[in-house]
Amino acid sequence: MPDLRDGESAQVNGSARAPYILKNVGGVYSCSCPAWRNQSLPIERRSCKHLRAYRGEAAEQERLGQQDLAPARPKSASAKPKPPALLLAETWNSEMNADGWLMSEKLDGVRAYWNGQQFISRQGNRFYAPSWFVARLPETPLDGELWLGRKSFQRTVSIVRRHDETPLWRSLRYVVYDAPASREAFEQRLAIIQDSLARTRPEFATALAHFVCRGPDHLQQELDRIIELGGEGVMLRQPGSLYEPGRSATLLKVKRFLDGEGRVIGHLSGRGRHAGRLGALVVELPDGQSFSVGTGFTDAQRENPPRLGSIVTYRFQELTDRGVPRFPSFVRVRTDTAGAPTAA
Repeated sequence: MPDLRDGESAQVNGSARAPYILKNVGGVYSCSCPAWRNQSLPIERRSCKHLRAYRGEAAEQERLGQQDLAPARPKSASAKPKPPALLLAETWNSEMNADGWLMSEKLDGVRAYWNGQQFISRQGNRFYAPSWFVARLPETPLDGELWLGRKSFQRTVSIVRRHDETPLWRSLRYVVYDAPASREAFEQRLAIIQDSLARTRPEFATALAHFVCRGPDHLQQELDRIIELGGEGVMLRQPGSLYEPGRSATLLKVKRFLDGEGRVIGHLSGRGRHAGRLGALVVELPDGQSFSVGTGFTDAQRENPPRLGSIVTYRFQELTDRGVPRFPSFVRVRTDTAGAPTAA
């Protein structure tokens, strides 16, 4: 029977006028048909008649069965860890002078806290990294991101959310940018990270590069450079700052656009070239106001839009007089939080 290699897609005929699209992204198979899209199961657990017909019943049963038959884990290892107390960034005010602060690229990855034994998400969920991926990581806590590369956030999520310790982890790197257990200033924590990784030499971990900002022009040049490369923005660290859990003005994120979050409460049908698929999302803000987001989607996202009730991140330029985002553009579905959306 045919199969889809990682990153491939195929068209199959179904009951709709247009063919359905089958995809394999990081070992997660999907179909654009309503039967696959409307299931309440996690995306890696879904199947449909089109996937079964294309791949074969035995292949689909083996794929789904392997996830159910993952090796048993000790109770202590399978229990949900406590959410880590992480340092979180505030948004940079363009009037603030960042001269002398330390700059680094804002990675578009998945935040991961290394507790010395395993990776933990912001919400306290374990990431089931293979033993060879974490080999020789230090036994002391680290803060960083599981990163595949720029413009690869969704693919990264599809890998780290799996429980089968897939070989696809070989494409990831753990990029470390802090040492939470240290009470030293940030510059000393960076040195601790570099010394620790140089001593243990883990194959899949690296320290994030930082350098001193020489003023507003230098910051803007670096922001332009990263965005041109497809990155998200710049992070700023106050010299001499300590690691303090929660939001802190000692860590600032710098982006060309503002961003916010909202809950999807409706789908608007497309017109013209988008006829028969998503035209725009109706998004609700925490204060109850709603607005539509009609740009920023890929063709695949228009055919398989974010489900109702999901939290999405959008980018915008400014707020209108009534307090809703002007020129909003879709960024992604939030997968690392189960809470309510934050204010724009």
